[in-house]
Amino acid sequence: EAVAQVVRLALDFRKTFKRDVVIDMYGYRRLGHNETDEASFTQPLMYREIAKRESVLEGYMHHLLKLDEVTEEEADQIQQERRELLEKHLNQSRRKNYKAPKEKLRGIWSRSNYVGGEDIEEIDTGITSQRLGAMLEMLTRVPRNFTPHPKIKKLLETRLDMSHGDRPLDWAAAEAGAFASLSLEGYRIRLSGQDCRRGTFSHRHAALYDYQDGLPYIPLQHLAPGQQKPVEIYNSPLSETGVLGFDYGYSLDCPDGLVLWEAQFGDFANAAQVIIDQFITSAEDKWRRLSGLVMLLPHAFEGMGPEHSSARLERFLVLAAENNIQVMNLTTPAQYFHALRRQGLRRWRKPLVIMSPKSLLRHPKAVSELSSFEQGRFQRIIPDETITAPSKVKRAILCSGKIYYELLTHREQTGHEKDTAIVRLEQLYPLNPDDIEQAFAAYKQDVPVYWVQEEPENMGAWRYMRAGFGEKLPGGHPFAGIARPESASPATGSANSHKQEQLRILDEAMNVK
Repeated sequence: EAVAQVVRLALDFRKTFKRDVVIDMYGYRRLGHNETDEASFTQPLMYREIAKRESVLEGYMHHLLKLDEVTEEEADQIQQERRELLEKHLNQSRRKNYKAPKEKLRGIWSRSNYVGGEDIEEIDTGITSQRLGAMLEMLTRVPRNFTPHPKIKKLLETRLDMSHGDRPLDWAAAEAGAFASLSLEGYRIRLSGQDCRRGTFSHRHAALYDYQDGLPYIPLQHLAPGQQKPVEIYNSPLSETGVLGFDYGYSLDCPDGLVLWEAQFGDFANAAQVIIDQFITSAEDKWRRLSGLVMLLPHAFEGMGPEHSSARLERFLVLAAENNIQVMNLTTPAQYFHALRRQGLRRWRKPLVIMSPKSLLRHPKAVSELSSFEQGRFQRIIPDETITAPSKVKRAILCSGKIYYELLTHREQTGHEKDTAIVRLEQLYPLNPDDIEQAFAAYKQDVPVYWVQEEPENMGAWRYMRAGFGEKLPGGHPFAGIARPESASPATGSANSHKQEQLRILDEAMNVK
């Protein structure tokens, strides 16, 4: 009762005076660390004293008896009824095929319109080219007395061309369009990460700095007069556990917001693994709390060594179960746009992990026409639309992310445009086997399908795919993998070795001897 009283007092104090409160409470464990522990091995004197004390149940019951708050018969009856209830549920749980009832959502989620559980239907996320173009044009405007950096001035001119449809949109423009549209539709946007205002690869430039006085200006915060929902973008310190933990907590109390954390490189998530394992991937199962947190983890093998290559895709796929998270490795700006808008608009709230690009940020082929933002929705799998005669296909490739463009180029160089299909798996989890079957349905059943990845065989998605489908895909196509050899390190530290390894993968994928 004293503890409950102190907690209520502390909460009332914090609510009234907006100040933090520390409760200093003394306690002890009657049985030490756990029921099998023998605490007197190391603390004989203290535990001799503890053994003399009544248990909490006995002490509290005697306290109530002295106050005439309860009779001994009533106390015995309460104990008996509780024990009978516990025994009843224990017996139920021991029955064959017993499934524990799902608890209701807790906290603010119990009062929201969002749901967890099983994957739900897709939604349309497109917006008209005119509307998207107008928003992108607004993002090129700066105050009259603002002097942009000369290189930023060129970037704004390029963005203006994109808004008019005179050039395709790159990754940064697609992201800005998604943020702007969601903000104007009533969704709060929050992005944090190391140098995320500029972007690690100098691609985002969400905050512009005056070339004369250094003061910042964030165009996304000035989309319309009286903009209702804020767009907040914060550079965070290199303390991944603290920052990701904060943003995860933020997402718990912000159902209607799009909350994102970006690692400077994907491997920076290593330092936040405890937040990922204990909270992000398991909180719905453990505590019935939903989260729509987005983790942007730059990932791809560019010859930059082991520590800046891998966001450890395999870890997230191992943690994926019971529709707890979403894992993506995208190939186009339009897909990124639709994925972000889908994350904001869908009632299904799950953490989203995106293996985000590095070299694709400026890849000449990794662009999307303005019209592709208007049409439809996010595609979980993108078929090979360049194949006009499926009957002539002799082998098919299934891949994800940046290696798609290298495979595409190598296919052209080796003359396999007509006999080799390249299918992109954009969402790795949740993964519907029917989608896989449909993606290869046009090809003969004996056409082999190869999962091709940059990562070593013991990393990336290969073992996840193999465990899910075995030696044949749904539909009967033979299934095998092509990857770097098993390795203790994600990538080589030699740029020359990287190029040789990458060429070997591409040659094997195209069956080049």
